[in-house]
Amino acid sequence: MDDIFVGSLMTSPVTTVPADTPAKDAAALMLEQGISSAVVVDEDDKLVGILTSTDFVAIAAADESAGAFSVADHMTTEVVTTTAGASIQAVADLLIEHGIHHVPVVDETAGVVGMVTTTDLTAYLAGAVDSESPRAWT
Repeated sequence: MDDIFVGSLMTSPVTTVPADTPAKDAAALMLEQGISSAVVVDEDDKLVGILTSTDFVAIAAADESAGAFSVADHMTTEVVTTTAGASIQAVADLLIEHGIHHVPVVDETAGVVGMVTTTDLTAYLAGAVDSESPRAWT
């Protein structure tokens, strides 16, 4: 697994939302696109957080009204990231170490360029993804 890189498994382009997006709108977008996370960006398209389906479970458990808050109110701000050149072994280690399921792929100049998920790694290990060509699925 050390010779396969994140860039060959990541999902791109990434769905992003501004931090002031109403959570209800973010949830609708995630459902519409069939994704389980959205990268939260500032006005310069810089990564500031991530909103996942797990965040929405926490919201429901707290019995909060989804229309009463923005993405910024519930996003994770200490985002674990990787680069397209990282090995999939390294990103798998990050997922396990931090107990997470989504890792944004960042580039110093381009910002967020992709997303790697536990589903991506599982599909690769199951032989469902051709590691020679990038794909765009979530």
